[in-house]
Amino acid sequence: MQLENIFKFNGGVHPDENKTVSTRLPIAKLPIPKKLILPLRQHVGHVAKLKVKPGDQVLKGQIIAEADGNISAAIHAPTSGKVVKISEEILPHPSGLPDFCITIEPDFKDTWVEKKPISWKTLDRNKLIEAISQSGIVGLGGAVFPTHMKLKINQSQLINTLVINAAECEPFITCDDMLMRERADEIIQGSLIAQTILGAKECVVGIENNKTEAYEALKKAAQKTSIEIKVVPTLYPSGDAKRLIYLLMGIEVPKEKRSVDLGIQVFNVATVAAIYRYLEFGEPSISRIVTITGAVKVPQNYEALFGTPLSELIIAAGGSPNKTKKFIMGGPMMGFDLPSIHVPVTKAMNCVIESSPELFPAPKPVMPCIRCARCADACPVNLQPQELYWFSKSSQLEKARDYNLFDCIECGCCTYVCPSNIPLVQFYRYAKSEIIAQDKSKEAANTARERNDFRLARIEREKKERAERNAQKALGAQEKQADDEKKSTIAAAMDRVKQTQQENIKN
Repeated sequence: MQLENIFKFNGGVHPDENKTVSTRLPIAKLPIPKKLILPLRQHVGHVAKLKVKPGDQVLKGQIIAEADGNISAAIHAPTSGKVVKISEEILPHPSGLPDFCITIEPDFKDTWVEKKPISWKTLDRNKLIEAISQSGIVGLGGAVFPTHMKLKINQSQLINTLVINAAECEPFITCDDMLMRERADEIIQGSLIAQTILGAKECVVGIENNKTEAYEALKKAAQKTSIEIKVVPTLYPSGDAKRLIYLLMGIEVPKEKRSVDLGIQVFNVATVAAIYRYLEFGEPSISRIVTITGAVKVPQNYEALFGTPLSELIIAAGGSPNKTKKFIMGGPMMGFDLPSIHVPVTKAMNCVIESSPELFPAPKPVMPCIRCARCADACPVNLQPQELYWFSKSSQLEKARDYNLFDCIECGCCTYVCPSNIPLVQFYRYAKSEIIAQDKSKEAANTARERNDFRLARIEREKKERAERNAQKALGAQEKQADDEKKSTIAAAMDRVKQTQQENIKN
């Protein structure tokens, strides 16, 4: 694995990888659980719309909640069974708040709905995109953005390069690594499909140099294609899309632009593999590879149906010898603590780490910032983390915004290197949430003011129109009265003339 024609972004860190422990065994298939809990919100965008009700029988692969508009994704039944309830359940989310879910009781027959494979080589791109919009596929690298929308590029945005993200840079996570080792052909075929739909001239896969087996598997699978497999250095956060683009191409995506504005689109390896399986076999998005690692007895990667309770993964991994029962979703750098071991596997769940005092010692006491600038040296986005910290801590939110707070990708590099043990990213998240809340409040106030101004203007307009109508009515009445008086005068004159004529006849 040679690093050729690779650029280097600023900063980055080398945390302990802790990856080999979960790659010793092949991917295992998790058995169908006794119940499946499927959140209606497993993606960016609008919540999926229900298509079932309690008591309905469903088949594996059947749409049970349809996409609501373009930026949304369908939810499919992961197996056959009965819908037993639709209720709020705790989700794998930092807030720990519940949301609406469909609970299915499997019948263990695993009966498929009629599969409808699609010949992607002969179908029009628009029809392919329309088909994929029914697949439920979202970004499986963690972003969970509806995949069909990333394929549905405006005709004015020509895509020259398709980048396949195979970096998987965060410690502990190995689901993509194992997918590449065992299903490289699916990844390459899915990449070709995405390249065809996008009309991209070239396709390049970026993989870190700590994944030798995965690299060899991809290299072999791509032999008869024009897809290039490029090795990048093992450096966190090389898996961030903009960082990977710079590593591979030396192109820096400006903060106010997206990669597609520069003719580049990025997909995760698991996402393109899912595209291939949907078109080739008619299998929608109903499962994913999940790494279960950390303090569990047997760390491994499992293919788990969406909706499977996390507790089933823990049991499959040999159970938990740890009394703390603390689990992290994602990696140690950007992940978060799960509120319960009963939360379901979702499309965003790539890894679950059981914490332990040995793996994650208790945080050391926070000390004052010594302005050593290590955080600035480590920041891959070239920010000034120490300044953002001061502004966030003192609630100088507009200054934090001016110092490009929202460019922060919350990778955690600054927190990782801080000798004062300051949880810097927590301050940035707080500041972002406060700014967003204030902006929403201002927007709501502006909307309310506009509505009130419109209401007052409407009242004034109606008042003026009413006055004009009354004036017109009064004028009409005056004219009618004057007209009546004229008619009366004329009638009286005619009566006098008639009377005079009659008197003349008598005389």
